[in-house]
Amino acid sequence: MTNLLVSIIVSACLGALVGLIRQWSDQASPKGSGDFGGVRTYAFWAMLGCLGAFLGETAAPALLTATFVLVGGHQVVAMAKMPARYRPGGTTFASVLLTVLIGALVFWQHHQAAVVVAATTMVLLGLKQPLHAWTRHFTSEDIRATLQFVAITGVILPLVPNRSFGPYDAFNPYTTWLLVVLISGLGFLGYLAMRSLGASAGLLVTSLFGGLASSTATTLAFSRRSKDDPAFSQHYTLAVVIACSVMLARVIFAVGVLNLELAVTLIAPFAMMALPGVVYGAWLWFRRQPGTGEVATPQIGNPLNLKIAIKFAVLYALIGLLVKVLTSQHLLQSGLLPLSFISGLTDMDAISLSMAGSHSSGSVPLRLAGQAIIVAAVANSVVKAGIAVCIGSPTLRREVAIVLGLTAAAGIAACWFL
Repeated sequence: MTNLLVSIIVSACLGALVGLIRQWSDQASPKGSGDFGGVRTYAFWAMLGCLGAFLGETAAPALLTATFVLVGGHQVVAMAKMPARYRPGGTTFASVLLTVLIGALVFWQHHQAAVVVAATTMVLLGLKQPLHAWTRHFTSEDIRATLQFVAITGVILPLVPNRSFGPYDAFNPYTTWLLVVLISGLGFLGYLAMRSLGASAGLLVTSLFGGLASSTATTLAFSRRSKDDPAFSQHYTLAVVIACSVMLARVIFAVGVLNLELAVTLIAPFAMMALPGVVYGAWLWFRRQPGTGEVATPQIGNPLNLKIAIKFAVLYALIGLLVKVLTSQHLLQSGLLPLSFISGLTDMDAISLSMAGSHSSGSVPLRLAGQAIIVAAVANSVVKAGIAVCIGSPTLRREVAIVLGLTAAAGIAACWFL
């Protein structure tokens, strides 16, 4: 009996929390809605689920099912009677049924599952308005690219073999596309945030997410903007520097997913490389003039675009093949760092993930793998400095060249002492 009483109380509490968010969401809705329950009603739903599960085991086996059907039927009838303008969507219906199941899960002692379901339901209910606002920023091209990527991934990953093919067994289709999903997903998070926040985002936020989506594209976009608006050159310089610093953190995270030991090895060298940008960014941030914290959102392509994903997959596979060739010909020491530099001129992620996988398999020593990623980061910094010098305003050219030059020098020093 004590366990039943505790289950009823816990169910009521979880249901009340879901109802609290549901009630707040209704009150925050600009058009308002009918009364489909709040704290008290959802607490009742959860207790019904708990008692239905209890009586289903002790008295009437079909009672929980009957309770579930009756609650769902009640919602359908109540929605049908409401005027069309106040009629809620399927979110309310789903949240009510999930709340009943939360009560049942609590009685069955699946407390963690009950808490996860309740928390997820609360988050999704509370994010109704922000989610609607975010989706308004998406274009039809964004949706098309995302659906294509998800569809192709859903087909590729279950079907392609998870084994090596080709010369030197250098190509694994499953692993390659899995890494495409990882990198594209990281970029898409930044892209999603930038499209959602739009031009209202502050300089710091825009450049942070720009670095997550594509630091090279962000450097290109803000360098062009500095030429058009030279009065704000220092602010665009700050955006470029922040984006380039975020790229280093993103690389460590991506490498850590595959090889934690290598990621830990990169923390100190990348911290040294980020130091010039952090110092310059802090200095410039505190010197900025009031009212200039907003910048136009840079135009960055959707990272889930299939063409971008396939290009990365090809580049990753090519680098993996070249690393295998160097290993088999005993040229690893002399050939890997030049290969890393050339790869870093175009893309940091491919060589970084290749080194993470190669070290995990034992074909590349830890120190050499770390040096290869650092050399690629140096090359990438040189490329971005070159972009700024070629198309930026005089102020941006000078300051970005200095900061990224120091970044590259720090990388060379870190590589030497690694």
